[in-house]
Amino acid sequence: MTRLLISATLGILLITTGCASQLPLARTSPAATDVAPPTSDAAPAGMAAPAANAAIGNAAAPPTGATADAAAAMADATPNAAHAIAARVASSAEATSADDDFAAIYGTRAANGAGSSDSLDQLDPWEPMNRRVHAFNTAIDHGIMHPLAVAYTKITPAPLRKGISNVFDNLAAPLAFGNLLLQGRPRASVETLGRFLVNTVIGIGGIFDPATKALKMHRHSADFGRTLARWGWHESRYLELPLLGPRTVRDAVGAAGDITMAPLTYVEHDSSRLSLEALWLVDTRAGLLPLDELREAAPDEYVLTRDAWLARRRYLINSDRSQNDEGNESLPAYLLEDEPASSPVPSASH
Repeated sequence: MTRLLISATLGILLITTGCASQLPLARTSPAATDVAPPTSDAAPAGMAAPAANAAIGNAAAPPTGATADAAAAMADATPNAAHAIAARVASSAEATSADDDFAAIYGTRAANGAGSSDSLDQLDPWEPMNRRVHAFNTAIDHGIMHPLAVAYTKITPAPLRKGISNVFDNLAAPLAFGNLLLQGRPRASVETLGRFLVNTVIGIGGIFDPATKALKMHRHSADFGRTLARWGWHESRYLELPLLGPRTVRDAVGAAGDITMAPLTYVEHDSSRLSLEALWLVDTRAGLLPLDELREAAPDEYVLTRDAWLARRRYLINSDRSQNDEGNESLPAYLLEDEPASSPVPSASH
């Protein structure tokens, strides 16, 4: 009899304990989503049994009531969250790639503020007028310059185009030499003059570039607009001129000063001078063909042109101040038409 009473008492205690262990689990289950899960890999011993029971219960029977609603919400949210994360990763990779291209082309990242649209908008108080001039220049480019540049690249062999570009680059050396002197940079000016003499004599009028390849002489670019900036005219209003394209008021004034130092202005035969200038314009436009797709894909091509041009000018002016303009190119190597075989193509995957 005593054993029977003890067995009954133990049975009642076990049943009561089992029910008590399930009641808190049932009460806390709907609110479980508001509680952060434990961060440790090993759960406490007291939580192992309830967690196992909950897992077994969910596997054995479909959820009902609030538990079913929570499960459905989680099922709906999981794909959306995955898509959101994937979109953020793709957007981040695209932004990084765009920043890398911006830095390669214009010498600085847009995030630094030097090329940000907010700061450049303030330099364009004449935007309505500039947009009309830009539309006119774009029509001329699409109707005349772009077809000529495409035809030029098709009928002219790449080595010959490279030689023509070298000649015009060499003809710009006297202009750079004079402006480097005006900027108070005698060392760069002497090196520029040396490049001009070497390429003119040994490079057969500048067709070849032994000054760079053989003598490792740095290329320095300069113009009077940048000289005025070095003298203190740091910022200026954006101004797009018919046929001449993007400028600022400072650079328009500087262009008038550059005419007196440009070698082509001293060619007395008018037809020869005009022919050389026309060839220079077509060759320059052909060098910008890799950017056409970027311009066409831009939401606002005017803003892209303005911001890119102003950012590039800021970079060149800052290079003049730091005297660090060695090897300035109009475009990075991987965007140039004739890409060197050894230059790596940048990837957005890293």
